[in-house]
Amino acid sequence: MSLLRLRMFLPAMLAAAGLFAQEQPASSVLPGGSQTDAESTPAAAASVQPAEPPGGNRVFGVLPNYRTADASQEGTVLTASQKLNIASKDSFDYPLVMTAGALAGLAQLTNQSPSFGQGLKGYGHRLITNYADQAMGNMFTEGVFPVLLHEDPRYFRRGTGPVASRAFYALTRVMVTHKDSGGSRFNYSEWLGNASAVGISNAYYPDGRTLADNGTKLLMQVGTDAVSQVLKEFWPDIRRKMFHKD
Repeated sequence: MSLLRLRMFLPAMLAAAGLFAQEQPASSVLPGGSQTDAESTPAAAASVQPAEPPGGNRVFGVLPNYRTADASQEGTVLTASQKLNIASKDSFDYPLVMTAGALAGLAQLTNQSPSFGQGLKGYGHRLITNYADQAMGNMFTEGVFPVLLHEDPRYFRRGTGPVASRAFYALTRVMVTHKDSGGSRFNYSEWLGNASAVGISNAYYPDGRTLADNGTKLLMQVGTDAVSQVLKEFWPDIRRKMFHKD
């Protein structure tokens, strides 16, 4: 994994947010002064999920968006099967293969993991390992550990407010998550899940198995998740402005 990934996504994300994000009125109170169902029953089970997440199933058509939820869903509780379903969709959505292919090409160009070699064999090796990195990271952080630790894997999109505030909120969700029992705490699923994926990846990355290398990989995984959540926060705004879709 390389710093190039964050360097490629972060400038585009910040530029898009500044150009297209706009404040929208929050409608948490229904006519007559009554609260919405999500507010009046904060511990309700999330038995009925929206047809698709805010902004659709994919950001820019390539980044899986299944873990994103509207702020009105905050306080609902997912079952274990629902958590694993979100993780499976994010891990096995077909654009993930294209993303892995692009990252494999970049890794081949910069000769990351030199023991893989070059040519078709080297590219194939990089494609498979890049896909495995992403799929395992998603399954662990969005499915396995949220089930074991009773944490909510969803990213609750704020959707309103100043651009800087929304960006900061999105970036910091890798540090804070919701508990199934209510309230918030440190996002153990994010860090333990990615740490597990990095540990397993030592089995197929012969280069860079030192503690420092693994620490760098972990920070890159978490950093990539943080940037992707900023994209998910502003994607509906960009989609509405550029493509005239709600």
